[in-house]
Amino acid sequence: MLNFDIQNHRPLREIVYEELKLQILTGKIVPGTRMMEVELAEDMGVSRTPIREAIRKLEKEGLVIIEPRRGAYASQISTDDMIEILEVRQNMEGLAAYIAASRMKPEQLKQIEDAEEAYNDAVEKGNTTDMIYYDSKFHKLIVEASNNKTLLQLIEPLQEMALRFRYLYYDDFKRAENMPHEHQIIIDAIAKGDSEAAKEAADTHIRKLKELVITEGV
Repeated sequence: MLNFDIQNHRPLREIVYEELKLQILTGKIVPGTRMMEVELAEDMGVSRTPIREAIRKLEKEGLVIIEPRRGAYASQISTDDMIEILEVRQNMEGLAAYIAASRMKPEQLKQIEDAEEAYNDAVEKGNTTDMIYYDSKFHKLIVEASNNKTLLQLIEPLQEMALRFRYLYYDDFKRAENMPHEHQIIIDAIAKGDSEAAKEAADTHIRKLKELVITEGV
């Protein structure tokens, strides 16, 4: 059941859409699950109309597949899908790190360092939920530190898709073992204002993950 008291200033269709999207991205709605309008409406305490609108919108984003006479299903995730996302991230986040090294504000560096500290703590404790949250935040903060609105708008949907994959590859803890070290190399390069080194570090970080996915699959 959604808490409408907190969000009653927003259109219901937006709240329902964002909730369903979050459930798909975080794996609460498992890939291949049938999206039953009646059941979802009952679970959220809403009518079927905003559910139907949300499902259609999610179909356009590739998170839902609608099949004639069969209904709507949460889209499957393949190794090829993940590799494609990582290929684009490798280039765009490398560019973000490159620009951030010359444009980042001191307070933005502090935010990145704080996120990384929280991430490292989560890795030490084996807290998967926090690892996913702070890993996502770390990368988002670097893009924001580029202070390039166009780049931020282009990467945002890509990072949302990457969130869905994180819930898969963090299921195997060993994939996080080298992350703190790789993150720190990116931070050090950005802090020094070395754009080329920052780009290379960000590029290498995602390339290694891509190579791991190619080797082991999703």
